Amino acid sequence: MTAKLRRPAMTFTITQLCREFGATARALRYYEDQGLLAPARQGMARVYSYRDRARLQIILNGKRVGLSLAEIRDILDLYGQGDGQIAQNALALRKFRERIAAFERQRQEIDDAIDELRRASARMEQRLAEQQGSRHVA
Repeated sequence: MTAKLRRPAMTFTITQLCREFGATARALRYYEDQGLLAPARQGMARVYSYRDRARLQIILNGKRVGLSLAEIRDILDLYGQGDGQIAQNALALRKFRERIAAFERQRQEIDDAIDELRRASARMEQRLAEQQGSRHVA
């Protein structure tokens, strides 16, 4: 029964994955150099499996939300631990919550900077208006 649930043996070229995910071939080769992807070879050509495709999707999603490659590797390394992905999902959840907290801190810092710039702009506008007004009086 489990054989019926498995994905078909599908392979992808580097060009196909780059086109699908909007990534560059250089990026895929870099992820391979970093041990995050392990495509098979047919001669000089890289042949990516369905597993490689899924890993690439996790890598790109992780990068999009600000995870480091080391954090992404930690998550990927937990795949297939035989626990139904519990450890992988628990680590991913912890990392996601950490990123949420970091983004919220950044957002507060940005909001504070915007408020300060608005106050400074208002002071500059007022000074400029006063300076321009005093020129017209003299």
